[in-house]
Amino acid sequence: MSHFRGIWVALATPFRSGHVDFDALEGLVKSLLSGGVRGLVVCGTTGEAAAMSKDEQLEVLDAVLRIAQRGQVIMGLSGNNLKEVLVFQKSIQSRDIAGVLVPAPYYIWPSQQGIESFFQTVADASSISVVLYDIPYRTGVRIERETIRRIVRHPKIAAVKDCSGHVETTMALIADGNAEILTGEDIQIFTNLALGGAGAISASAHIRPQLYVQMMQEMDKGDVTSARATLYRLLPWIKMAFAEPNPAVIKAALSVQGLISNELREPMQPCSEMTIERLRAVLSNLAHQSA
Repeated sequence: MSHFRGIWVALATPFRSGHVDFDALEGLVKSLLSGGVRGLVVCGTTGEAAAMSKDEQLEVLDAVLRIAQRGQVIMGLSGNNLKEVLVFQKSIQSRDIAGVLVPAPYYIWPSQQGIESFFQTVADASSISVVLYDIPYRTGVRIERETIRRIVRHPKIAAVKDCSGHVETTMALIADGNAEILTGEDIQIFTNLALGGAGAISASAHIRPQLYVQMMQEMDKGDVTSARATLYRLLPWIKMAFAEPNPAVIKAALSVQGLISNELREPMQPCSEMTIERLRAVLSNLAHQSA
């Protein structure tokens, strides 16, 4: 089984003129991995997978795998048609990846028993590790505490990307020790580590990933004061990163840095000029603080 402890970046998918920009993708992947992050999550929410075909998603995965090392890639796997999910799962797990990131079925609002059955079926069919993605504000369904505690006992479910918003559930999962708990809420990275969590799957870590890694290393060494100071250096950027629907600000920031084009897939929209002006100021301040 893979071990997922660390800072993972929820990778944005660069587009240009409506198509995946593979040159920009290669440069972005190299830049992030050089920052010392644990790995990359491909075709998740930040990667705009919902606006991509399955063929496009596999092409992006293959492009990332040409650069990343074994164990550095998690692939998004989502859907509410279980049969289609299982078919796509077979294609994904034929690649040499660390695991798949799987949210609860969206839109259909299944019962707790239905959610548990869904994850049981996906995990039973998996030859690689599963990272359960608990994000009720996107799926429309909450996984109750006792349900998720039962689900993660499955030997193939190795980690949880926790966007539940319930610290009691987070603490219960950490205390149980059946899965590594990675926060998916960037503002909670310090808290996750302080509670004994395993790190983060972070969208904002596209910018200055070294500082996110540094914060985790400081916590691992027990240097809470330094880790807190690193958090507060990052905090204005973390808040800015989600000022508009993700990944609009992330892509704008990467565009300002010359790494990708500021292009999203409809119905997602680039962030406003007012947000970009504020963004430039935040990025400039972060750069000066880090100099």
